Amino acid sequence: MKIVGLITEYNPFHNGHLYHIAEAKRVTGADCVVVVMSGDYVQRGLPAIMPKRLRADAALKCGASAVFELPVCYSTGSAELFAQGAVSLLDSLNVVDYLCFGSECGDLETLSRVADVLNQEPDEYRALLRSNLKKGCSFPAARQAALSDYLPKSLHSSSAILNDPNNILGIEYLKALKKIHSSIQPFTIKRHGSHYHDTTLSSEHLSSASAIRSLLAFSSSSIQTDLVETDYDIDSPSYRPPIHSSFEGTSVRSIFGELEGQVPASCLDLLKDHHKVSYPIYQNDFSLILKYKLLNKHPDSLIRYADISQELANRICSQLNYYFNYSQFSELLKTKELTQTRINRALLHIMLGIKTEHVSEYTNAGYHFYAKLLGFRKDQEHLISRISKESTLPLLTQLSRTNDISTLGRRMLRNDILASNLYTSVITDKYKTAFQNEFKQPLIKI
Repeated sequence: MKIVGLITEYNPFHNGHLYHIAEAKRVTGADCVVVVMSGDYVQRGLPAIMPKRLRADAALKCGASAVFELPVCYSTGSAELFAQGAVSLLDSLNVVDYLCFGSECGDLETLSRVADVLNQEPDEYRALLRSNLKKGCSFPAARQAALSDYLPKSLHSSSAILNDPNNILGIEYLKALKKIHSSIQPFTIKRHGSHYHDTTLSSEHLSSASAIRSLLAFSSSSIQTDLVETDYDIDSPSYRPPIHSSFEGTSVRSIFGELEGQVPASCLDLLKDHHKVSYPIYQNDFSLILKYKLLNKHPDSLIRYADISQELANRICSQLNYYFNYSQFSELLKTKELTQTRINRALLHIMLGIKTEHVSEYTNAGYHFYAKLLGFRKDQEHLISRISKESTLPLLTQLSRTNDISTLGRRMLRNDILASNLYTSVITDKYKTAFQNEFKQPLIKI
């Protein structure tokens, strides 16, 4: 039995993901698909638009054999940390033969060549990177410029691949595989359909998750809390708090009609059944929670959290009087040196209590202490049995059974549980549904 691993967010699941699962099995000849998926918060530093179990359910209905949750300290980390956390989890299962990821270029050799440079960091490359950072470039821009100057002219197209998000993650997956000397064999498939950042639906029925999230925003316009007016100058005497956008002429029925053909039929049924029951969830739904956390902080305490520099800590505290909602405050903090995603991640880490010291302890101890299973297909139960026997990690199917988890691992798990309960609390408050503690959430079996 051959097994292929996929690293995903499924935010939400769409036709491109269905294609990825099918192609991953085809190009590797795998019999089973093991998915490592972000939980309720994703790598861009935002809450997922819908809860993890709903997204896992969609994946299982569409061909995944089993879905494991990536701990929140990795799912909300930099591309490098996200990849290291996900790859090491797949490797620790001790059953995965292949890793298949999508990329804009579809060229494994080129991606691997860039990964080697970034892993080895030759002196010349490091000097170029430092020089670009001193010029005030953000880290992603500085890295691309350094690669462009370091690589031979014949390979300049290699540096350009860092423009595309799936290429970037692919490089990080390859770096992670090399770093831990994993026996997992990598494959890449070329991304088809819309670009990652496209916000309009594709006529080819391969729309991006961004486009689908944008459409779903209209489906909840009466309770929408994410799309706001942000074009303002806080130093202007005419400054006023951001005003919520309004949407007219778009019915829920027509929106789900537009999604027909863009997502698998089973996913569309899930979207309809859970709409305004457990999703959509947005960054601004957490506005008061974040503000409460920030009101209790000062710069010296903020720098303990992951992705928080002294400069950003000072800026957060100095601008707190201009806080009106989560997304507006995040945009307010943006500078030339700090990307919006970096700021989103930093604020999320403050809200969720993810500290740099703790993340370092986890990575130094081997990244993982358990493999938390969200769900599996009943016809693939033999796969779960094999993982249970061969994995170097305890297979966690019930939160009440943690005897085999170390003290450090229990701290990681407590943080995961808190993050999930916070997300569920927001759902409960927004849609007036009954709260279900993470301890009582059932294992999904399809």
